[in-house]
Amino acid sequence: MKLPVPALLVGALFLAAACAPQTSSNSASDKDDKSGTLRVWLFQEVGNDPKQKVVDSVVAAFEKAHTGTKVDVEYIPVDTRAQRVKAAFNDPASAPDVMEYGNTDTAGYVHDGGLLDVTKDFGAWSEAKDTDPTARRSVTVGGKVYGAPFYVGVRALYYRTDVFRELGLKPPATMAELAATAREIRAAKPGLYGLVVGGAYTYGAMPFIWAEGGELATDKGGAYTSAIDSAAAQKGIKEYASLFGDDNCPAAKCAGFGGNDTVTAFAAGKAGMAIGGDFSHAAVEAGSVKGKYAVVPLPGATAGSIAPAFAGGNNIGVLRSTTHRSLAVALMEELTSKETQAAMFDAMGFLPTFKDVRDQAAAKEPFVKPFVATLAAGTRFVPASAGWSQIDSSLVLPTMFQEVISGRKSVGAASQEAAKKMDAAFGSAG
Repeated sequence: MKLPVPALLVGALFLAAACAPQTSSNSASDKDDKSGTLRVWLFQEVGNDPKQKVVDSVVAAFEKAHTGTKVDVEYIPVDTRAQRVKAAFNDPASAPDVMEYGNTDTAGYVHDGGLLDVTKDFGAWSEAKDTDPTARRSVTVGGKVYGAPFYVGVRALYYRTDVFRELGLKPPATMAELAATAREIRAAKPGLYGLVVGGAYTYGAMPFIWAEGGELATDKGGAYTSAIDSAAAQKGIKEYASLFGDDNCPAAKCAGFGGNDTVTAFAAGKAGMAIGGDFSHAAVEAGSVKGKYAVVPLPGATAGSIAPAFAGGNNIGVLRSTTHRSLAVALMEELTSKETQAAMFDAMGFLPTFKDVRDQAAAKEPFVKPFVATLAAGTRFVPASAGWSQIDSSLVLPTMFQEVISGRKSVGAASQEAAKKMDAAFGSAG
């Protein structure tokens, strides 16, 4: 797989890195060392090598521009990030200076006092003005900025063109057709999952809830109340749970699948369809289905509609405990710059958070179009409450789905229990 890093990347890094931001007093540490080792935590991707090559290029330029500075990058599993980050917040000596984090974690990390307020730095950064407003909101809590957007991500429907051609199928136009098509594939090809799904794949399940008019929670003056047990939400939960069976994706195997598991299965040629992100493109291209798949928006409840997708993506921030504040902020900006995001798009398919860079990407690569269409159709986000981090890390929704999938609880009982846990988390967050 080629890694076309833009030729201007290294040069731009030297120029931008030379202009380190001014020291601010909002760090938990009173130190701002101008040399030494910067520790960085980034997420381990499915097929991580292309990402690492881009990061290595950024790091090499940064180290060359900052004499006496070394950058130590560690790639951590996404699924265990909650424990790692909590430990880092509690023990600054073991914490990184800079880290990648999911945009759903922002409010919780700010509530825990772990992220550095970089509002002034972000405002003074010349490239920040071109940041997509949605991406900007993902790093903003209480009017203050706590990081820089790294990429925006939405999910759509990947499907096997060779399988569809052989079976005379067309991409489904509604969610009902999606389920029927999945079962038709499984019946004709028992060695394949029709639509590979996961009981721990929260963000792949949410569109089913939203497409039926359900919500995760309601907001009244900044106070959130769970809505996961509403009639509409329960209908979406039931539709998603119905996909776990021998006629599509056996519960014994698929109940424990997360998002990466579903992408890995599709890329390996084990599924006719999968719900995957634009950020999954590189992994699928590296798999055995290369040249034998296409992507369309995930269909909604009615023909011609697009299911609302979760507006995902990741950010990169600086920890308050850093003893290298200026260097850490400078590195954050290098890792999220336009040139780096363009390189990450070429390497991984990550959608840039800068609209001008994203427009260039869409014009260059056809695979971006269904994801841009999904963004344009309207996306959703998780409740902007510090309680969401607790809900996410304690696996409230995966537990709910798995209880339904296994038959241990009815949709009503499982969703009501999940609602109680969510409300407790919202309440404890204040």
